[in-house]
Amino acid sequence: MRSLFNDSSALRDFLLITITMGGGAAALTGRTIAAAWRPWWHVIPFMLLLGAVVRFLHFALFGDPLLSLTGYGVDTAVCLACGLVGFRLMRVSQMITCYGWINERAGAYSWRRRIAASGGANPSESG
Repeated sequence: MRSLFNDSSALRDFLLITITMGGGAAALTGRTIAAAWRPWWHVIPFMLLLGAVVRFLHFALFGDPLLSLTGYGVDTAVCLACGLVGFRLMRVSQMITCYGWINERAGAYSWRRRIAASGGANPSESG
């Protein structure tokens, strides 16, 4: 595997293929899995496959070794991180949009239960 720090073209290839193309595809895949209301761990098998695709693109376009365990690990780790971030952002958006009457945004990656505006009784306590 070419060293990323010694060769500027290797860094350019890494940024183009792994980060831009692989990370973008991973984020969109994570969003799609979340949109189908699937659990987060469904992202993992798709990212293992996407890591292999990114490794093949490095091989086909730039002549990097195809069967590089280190290269596959790095590509898959980047895809997994981007996929999980895409999943989480979509899930937060879903919880705010679909259940806005009970949830509110508590940051980019989380939500919380909405505090009742009125001083009346909690609806779950009545009855």
